[in-house]
Amino acid sequence: MPTPLDTHALAQVFLNARTFNKFTEQAVPDALIIKLYDLMKWGPTSMNCQPGHYLVVKSPAAKKRLQPALMPGNQEKTMAAPATIIVATDMQFYQHMPTQFPANPNAQSMFESNADLTEQTALRNSTLQGGYLILAARMLGLDCGPMSGFDNQAVDAEFFADGRYKSNFLLNIGYGDASKNYPRGPRLTAEQAVEIL
Repeated sequence: MPTPLDTHALAQVFLNARTFNKFTEQAVPDALIIKLYDLMKWGPTSMNCQPGHYLVVKSPAAKKRLQPALMPGNQEKTMAAPATIIVATDMQFYQHMPTQFPANPNAQSMFESNADLTEQTALRNSTLQGGYLILAARMLGLDCGPMSGFDNQAVDAEFFADGRYKSNFLLNIGYGDASKNYPRGPRLTAEQAVEIL
């Protein structure tokens, strides 16, 4: 049976973790990005559908392509981040379902024939996977700056022109520099946010 993680682990992943707006110049190696994916991929998704798709923008040329789609307040920090992950949704995730979810041999056709179900399932579960990505990054010693201040249509036109993938949110990753952090905002209390019936 699993045991609770120690206080140090909880602090690194939740209690002391922050959203970073500035990062040091320390690079994020490609091998670490693969390790990050190989950790987060074990997070659960509905029917093991795994619709997340992750485009890692690291090179100056790729960053230049991304920059015009960013809101002005997000441009400088994103251009300076060691890497930006476009957390996207694979709108044809069901093509993998015969392998990923053999328990239901009709899963692929169920989604192929129902566009609304496909869209809802894809967005919900790619968002879940994006959350797992943040937690896994923190577990591996990386800091994160998730954001939604960008033009999704512009990102999709630039990076996903064939229409299969749709951007969900952006995630800057690296080794944080706390000098540009805002004061930490309060969280709702359990009394405000939780109902137990």
